[in-house]
Amino acid sequence: MCDERFVSLVRCPSYEAQAVRDALENLLLPYGMLDFVKPDMKVAVKANLVAMMRPEQAATTHPALLCALTDMLRERGATVTIGDSPGGLFTPVFVERIYAAAGMKEAEAHGATLNQNFETAQAVFPEAVSAQTFEYTAWLKEADVIINFCKLKSHGMMGMSACAKNMFGAVPGTTKMEYHYRFPDAMKFANMIVDLDEYFKPVLSIADAVVGMEGNGPTAGKPKAMSALIASRSPHAADIVCASIIGIDPLSVPTIRAAADRGLVCADIKSIDCSAPVGEFAVKDFSVVSARTDLTMGANLKGPIGKIVKGFLHKTLEVRPKLQPKECIGCGKCARICPARAITMNADRKPVIDRNVCIKCFCCQEFCEKGAMKAHRSALLKLIQRSNN
Repeated sequence: MCDERFVSLVRCPSYEAQAVRDALENLLLPYGMLDFVKPDMKVAVKANLVAMMRPEQAATTHPALLCALTDMLRERGATVTIGDSPGGLFTPVFVERIYAAAGMKEAEAHGATLNQNFETAQAVFPEAVSAQTFEYTAWLKEADVIINFCKLKSHGMMGMSACAKNMFGAVPGTTKMEYHYRFPDAMKFANMIVDLDEYFKPVLSIADAVVGMEGNGPTAGKPKAMSALIASRSPHAADIVCASIIGIDPLSVPTIRAAADRGLVCADIKSIDCSAPVGEFAVKDFSVVSARTDLTMGANLKGPIGKIVKGFLHKTLEVRPKLQPKECIGCGKCARICPARAITMNADRKPVIDRNVCIKCFCCQEFCEKGAMKAHRSALLKLIQRSNN
């Protein structure tokens, strides 16, 4: 079995069944990444099923990949359960609609079971940095091992959503809003995500980057053809490669920075042992929500002047949710889901954000069905990011 610094990368030109099967075999088998599978083993495949969206919208793990992986696992004698806790209610009726929209019924035809356990469990994790206790979806504890199968996307709060971030789906639907409020700071939230990865310890993390999502991700962005699959024993090593492929500094992604600070990974792409040159997979002009420049700029400034400068940089380079009024239909969902209660609807049925209360969790941006909420970057931040490209 390869070590946790190893990341496998392969080309996958489409979601056609044979192309997907060939790509997954080339991704996993030469490096023993399925050697852990034993007869009668219960495997939970934690997919990204964030919202009621069709596969071609590129927000969810594509069903063709899950079908092929199910075949490969069952050929080794394992039983396979696929699931997630999307944004919204964690109930049979709601999640069944998600399954149907995301094409998960195809995986059932290949012998997978779609999770039907909607109970929750409590975890106690004393060694955690942020989440010493947390609630999670109980179906995961029924499995012998967890495979983490994400979709590579841009993300309002984290800059990038990939392997590490995907385990936030272990937190039950509406409870996610509570966790955004509980950990409003980007790094505290990122450490909570890393805590979940450390608690569940997925035996394998795979990123669907055949078609990713750029722009106003993780749900309202645009599909971006990338023709790649990425896999590693370490979600953080895989994420470093994902960040490098889409052209952002790995340390600007809070989850990678948190993992690096904890000694779980070295964020330098040169420290990662890759099966192929990462540069060959680089995607030109990938539009990200934000490279989280505010996490790194001014970090070395000390003393009173440094504090003032860092405060200025934080405010100036801060990414905030901002409404595009012409795209808003006045449904009020953003106000209902805001964990900080920072959004009210005005007389014209348009949301108004109280900046003194907003915790910049980007729940409003993530779950706006029309994409009317955008992650807004200041002119200075845009200029800095443009100069770094």
